[in-house]
Amino acid sequence: MSLPLSALARRACCTLALLAAAGSFMPAFAQAWPAKPVNVVLGVPPGGALDPYTRVLADHLAKVTGGTFVVDNKPGANGNLSAEAVLRAPADGHTLWIGTQSMVTINPAAFAQLRWKGSDFKPVLKGVEAPLVLVTHPSVPARNFQELTAWIKNPANKAAYASFSPGTPSHFLGYQLNERLKADMAHIPYKGSAPQTTDLLGGQVLLGFTQLASAIPHIKEGKLRAIAVTSPKRSRFLPETPTLAEVGYPDLTTTIWFGLFAPAGVPAATLEAIRAAAAKVQADATYRSRAEALNLDVAAEDVPAFEETIAMETKRWAELVKSTGFKAAD
Repeated sequence: MSLPLSALARRACCTLALLAAAGSFMPAFAQAWPAKPVNVVLGVPPGGALDPYTRVLADHLAKVTGGTFVVDNKPGANGNLSAEAVLRAPADGHTLWIGTQSMVTINPAAFAQLRWKGSDFKPVLKGVEAPLVLVTHPSVPARNFQELTAWIKNPANKAAYASFSPGTPSHFLGYQLNERLKADMAHIPYKGSAPQTTDLLGGQVLLGFTQLASAIPHIKEGKLRAIAVTSPKRSRFLPETPTLAEVGYPDLTTTIWFGLFAPAGVPAATLEAIRAAAAKVQADATYRSRAEALNLDVAAEDVPAFEETIAMETKRWAELVKSTGFKAAD
């Protein structure tokens, strides 16, 4: 039986109304994140460079979304404990991870019994990046790289270098420098940049590659001496300090970065909502100013470029881990 034209019109209107309602519902559902407090987990103790940056990022994510973001320090095993903690939580977007270059691109090769893998996480944001800086204690009678080279090579000085953790760029750059100079420096590893910097300041260890962000105040006060930075170009924060490439070691060039990651199991709509919020933060002038006040450069890479960086650096560091024979303790 055919329906009158008026009935067909009413039915068509109802159908269109339902489709419109569904269309308006879907974006609202996708925007539901965050529906509860979000834990932002990082694998270092308070202090250093990563912790204050994470707090700046969490603060601005809260402002952008109207949600609550809690910074959760879970140090240990060069960030592996923090990664595992994130993966144990429900993959609903309410537990996120701050990954660093060493955690994300070195740990998979350095830890034989790693209980997570790179594919367990999806990149959200490459937040900030910075070179490392090769520093010395003022008691070292060297004001440039050439003088430091001569001092290191003198066996009477028993030179040793500090890293902020074994299996990090700070460690491997020291190893490579030692190798290039044909020296015999001992490696003194620390559990974070804060204790490394403390002992560099105290003269317990006299040189090392350290976080530029945490070293700059001490460099400006004359408590540490900057010898070279590891970036491709001179840092705008230390414009008088040459790069390692300038002093003849371009193969040691690297920058470290801090990024935001979500578990791979997070629903696609939620992941996109997290990425959209992070992009808004990255574009905010106040956030950028606060990050730069920490002596960190706000990164310019989008997510696809960040994924390419991760793949390239994972390959680079895996080759170095293999060549050095380094194996981290679990």
